[in-house]
Amino acid sequence: MEFIDIGVNLTNRSLMADLDAVLERAGDAGVRQIIVTGTSIDESQQAIALCERFPGRLFSTCGIHPHHASEWAADSLDRLRTMARLDCVRAIGETGLDFNRNYSPPQAQERAFQQQIELAIELGMPLFCHQRDAHQRFVELLAEYRDRIERLVVHCFTDHREALLHYLDLDCYIGITGWICDERRGLELQQLVSLIPANRLLIETDAPYLLPRDLDPKPPGRINEPAFLPHILRAVARHRGESAALLARQCLDNSRVFFEL
Repeated sequence: MEFIDIGVNLTNRSLMADLDAVLERAGDAGVRQIIVTGTSIDESQQAIALCERFPGRLFSTCGIHPHHASEWAADSLDRLRTMARLDCVRAIGETGLDFNRNYSPPQAQERAFQQQIELAIELGMPLFCHQRDAHQRFVELLAEYRDRIERLVVHCFTDHREALLHYLDLDCYIGITGWICDERRGLELQQLVSLIPANRLLIETDAPYLLPRDLDPKPPGRINEPAFLPHILRAVARHRGESAALLARQCLDNSRVFFEL
């Protein structure tokens, strides 16, 4: 089986400290390509630098995460536009709304989100989206623009049934992480994952975060990494009642379509 990990925070120092080994283990596990997540101007630039070191193996997004929305500056849009025109950049984001912790004020989050939606529309690029405890406003904003958005994924989906159905009504792709492997917090997701149409399902580790709880043995430092993506895929297949091999092929095809790989 071959895989594309659609969401890895590869610029995180816990992964950068052992980058060559992380990528080697990913390759050994069948993870052929990785989308490096950009979460700020600086992180997006670092993601692009990694892509330039590993052309064809790494691709990236560029964007400003809602946690960093208050960092939005007069030149942020132009800087993102310049980065987005590079061949290795395949989506705008990570962008969206996060009212759980409000590291940036909601008003700043909405402004940054709308600016990035409009940039994706301008450039004809997909959106890599984040939402936490902000479902209603998130859906309202997406619905306003949806007819002009090329493609979008709600990454790291951990929400409830109503949210999932709203996203599917908006023809969103859904990114599933190791959250589904959590016997405490992931029970609802285990029940919902079968509702996702096969051609709208994507898989990701969100490494170094969200290490699957049922992984045995646990890696040193309990750091998640792309090599564990097949473990997540098998969990998704089990809860969908599908063949892991066939589902892996479908997710691979979906990732290639979404990111034009």
